[in-house]
Amino acid sequence: MSEGLFRPHHSEFSLLQRLVDAGLICVALWASHTLYEVDIDDRNIVSAVLAVICFYFFAEAKGLYASWRIGGIVLEITDIVIAWGTAIAVLVMLAFMSKTSANFSRLVVITWFIAAPFSLAMARVIVRTFLREMRRAGKNTRTLGIVGANMQGVRLIEKSQGAPWMGMLPLGIYDDVPNESVSDEVRPYLKGVLADLIREAREGRVDYIYIALSMQQESRIVELVDAFADTTASVYVVPDMFVSDLLHARWTNFHGIPAIRVYETPFMGVEGWVKRLEDFFLGTLFLMIAAIPMIAIGVAVKLTSPGPVIFKQRRYGLNSEVVEIWKFRTMSVCEDDKDIPQAKRNDPRITPLGKFLRRTSLDEFPQLINVLQGRMSLVGPRPHAVAHNEQYRKLIHGYMLRHKVKPGITGWAQVNGWRGETDTLDKMEKRVEYDLEYIRNWSLWLDIKILWLTLIRGFSGKNAY
Repeated sequence: MSEGLFRPHHSEFSLLQRLVDAGLICVALWASHTLYEVDIDDRNIVSAVLAVICFYFFAEAKGLYASWRIGGIVLEITDIVIAWGTAIAVLVMLAFMSKTSANFSRLVVITWFIAAPFSLAMARVIVRTFLREMRRAGKNTRTLGIVGANMQGVRLIEKSQGAPWMGMLPLGIYDDVPNESVSDEVRPYLKGVLADLIREAREGRVDYIYIALSMQQESRIVELVDAFADTTASVYVVPDMFVSDLLHARWTNFHGIPAIRVYETPFMGVEGWVKRLEDFFLGTLFLMIAAIPMIAIGVAVKLTSPGPVIFKQRRYGLNSEVVEIWKFRTMSVCEDDKDIPQAKRNDPRITPLGKFLRRTSLDEFPQLINVLQGRMSLVGPRPHAVAHNEQYRKLIHGYMLRHKVKPGITGWAQVNGWRGETDTLDKMEKRVEYDLEYIRNWSLWLDIKILWLTLIRGFSGKNAY
């Protein structure tokens, strides 16, 4: 049986994480005051308490205090930054609403805002490094049994072996299939029959069980789930590719009859209101910030080339409804025909100022008005010209599913590098893949993450011209 250093004390360890996080936030505030020789008063103490409470709330929502065993450090640090950034946004809003922002040293506050998440992230790195060394020594490990003599089972074992930080020790693959029918790739990992795995699980020698059978073997899966109910093992069912697609869908019912929404917008009911409120409040805030730069850009566009300041083009919006999207004009032409060539490197249609605006995405600022109008969203699949939609819907399976949501100023595809010209079908397919992934996995936290990544790296790109 594996040795689990923290297994009996998971709740205590989780509590310790919370206490350490609170301590690091407070220490970061103290260090920021000490660095600039500013005294700490009651207002600072209240700020620290509010910061800890807000961070706890958003950290819980992000699952930061759940088990680290099956999550990566990069994702965890990203979640820390998002949770802290959201907490700080709340604090800043409270300070402005209470008209107390002038009572705080800006240098101290900015240093604290940066030092706290850095400290929280470093603490996670240190703890994970410690746990990794413990697991190399055979401590805090978990045993893993795989059901299914197939390539999915092999992939599970290879994944666990390739990620030692998980501390998952694969026992092997168990199945009742005849030995002669097992492929050469699977045979080295075959450990025994299902009765062996059930017995070992009942004896407490298996911590995790992953059932990697085809969904066509439903009866076997049900029997196994029932059998493992008599054990303390954690049981997971790994879906095949068809069911994996279905699991991205959502349950609904038709007058009491269960059904699965395979193709549907994620913004139904409360989610739709949350998305609209996000667009309204953040869109208003961003428009206020961008108002003066927009005036300056508009004047520059008018003075440097003939033509209108705002370029308007028909594009598909929600449910394929044609809407008018606004941008600062960056070309010497205003094309909205059936055949619209995509912008290319050194495109002669692009003005000198337009080249700068496109590369920095400043030409997109007028779309903040489209967001407040309800035509667009801050985050969503980027809208394409109607002509391009009609071209690609015939070439890419699922292309039109992008229009189950409003188009966005920025999106999951853009922050993952699929921005700018799509001069090959492969590039457009990749962009659509990320767009559909966004729709399937939408959450308010994902939107915040995309906006954050856009601020960091989304305003420039080698493929934008």
